[in-house]
Amino acid sequence: MISASRPAATHSAPAELEILPIGRVHLAGFHAAVDRIAKERRYLAMLEAPSITRTRRVVLDSLKAGAVHVVAVVDGEVIGWCDLRPKAAPTLRHSAVLGMGIVTACRGRGIGSRMLATTLELAWAHGIRRAELIVRSDNGPAIALYRRFNFVEEGTCRNYIHIDGVDYDALLMARLAP
Repeated sequence: MISASRPAATHSAPAELEILPIGRVHLAGFHAAVDRIAKERRYLAMLEAPSITRTRRVVLDSLKAGAVHVVAVVDGEVIGWCDLRPKAAPTLRHSAVLGMGIVTACRGRGIGSRMLATTLELAWAHGIRRAELIVRSDNGPAIALYRRFNFVEEGTCRNYIHIDGVDYDALLMARLAP
């Protein structure tokens, strides 16, 4: 997934916000959040979420494979997620791919920072030593978030994504464990 986070305004995080490891109880809400963000046609590499059955399978399989996956929940509703999924090859298992997203109405409140901090802390504790991501090069707020968390640009993926007849570049960014 192309990472999604786009702070829009400066508000404090809501008091009822919880950052939790994803559980089966969150799968439908996670699916709905992915679908809402995908349909924006700007932040993710998909234009709609896969089926709920496929989403459930991907999440549960990635957790079995050692992924770290948290959700942001407000009043029982999943409003965002952040995950780090280890690569499959044995020589790359120390490295994980970051994905995240926050629904439109909840951006700009520090939720992305809270989710990313929690996810990285859990990933380092689980032995992940490299976190990497791909983000559209025109997603300035997300790039700024990743830079604040010491991600560095490792390259540009030219014409990486094609939406509605337009090609967009993306940045490969990574961070090593402390």
